[in-house]
Amino acid sequence: MTEDRDFSLFIQRMKDKTKIDLAQYKEAQMKRRLTTLRMKHGYDTFEQYWAAIEQNRALLHEFLDRMTINVSEFWRNPNRWEVLQNRFLPEMLKSGGRLKLWSAACSTGEEPYTLAMILAEMGVLNRVSIDATDLDAIVLQKAMEGIYLERSLRDVPAAMRQKYFKPDEGAFAVADQLKQGIRFKQQNLLHDTFDESFDLIVCRNVMIYFTEEAKHLLYHKFAKALRPGGLLFVGSTEQIFSPAQYGFETADTFFYRRLPQ
Repeated sequence: MTEDRDFSLFIQRMKDKTKIDLAQYKEAQMKRRLTTLRMKHGYDTFEQYWAAIEQNRALLHEFLDRMTINVSEFWRNPNRWEVLQNRFLPEMLKSGGRLKLWSAACSTGEEPYTLAMILAEMGVLNRVSIDATDLDAIVLQKAMEGIYLERSLRDVPAAMRQKYFKPDEGAFAVADQLKQGIRFKQQNLLHDTFDESFDLIVCRNVMIYFTEEAKHLLYHKFAKALRPGGLLFVGSTEQIFSPAQYGFETADTFFYRRLPQ
């Protein structure tokens, strides 16, 4: 079996088993990551690695943890969060209704907790629902626990850090007030259907790992999941070119508003 066939067969088997389509991720990055993992366990081919995964659930869990991208921090690119806090959230709240927010691919929880922190400071956390989803059940568990090392807090404003975190055996525990405002659940962005009528979707620093075809699919799905006028907030390397093809217009740098239908 050729090397390419060996890898592509592994991709197909994993899709059949887990509904995770690794072909939607940039191939060079994904192949490099999985080859390193395979060789770590001493398997010469993906055929051998697959056979081992079928026999050992711990290998499958390790694989799922490694293939997802779990890099996050609080207030990443602070000036963008300030635009959300000072401009867009006040606009959304003028309606007087309950806001529906979603942190997609939330990793270990820093982004939904940042969102909850801002809303708590505004005194409106009780007027919103925040969904936070990720493919990886292990990182979701960490998010629900809400324990973070100090380096994750480096961009948190000092007053908020003092108010919403408490020391916990060399780390910091997020306040229960913020935890209670977030509903964490597992989700496959590429495979699963989305809820609808969101006022805001935060999906940052994730799309860069997907193929152009996968991005195209997701931007359409995000647009459908937003109410008309709702916002998609993306990462600092994820500018959407020609947003109108997905039903968006640029609202500010890295913010895209769904156009009226």
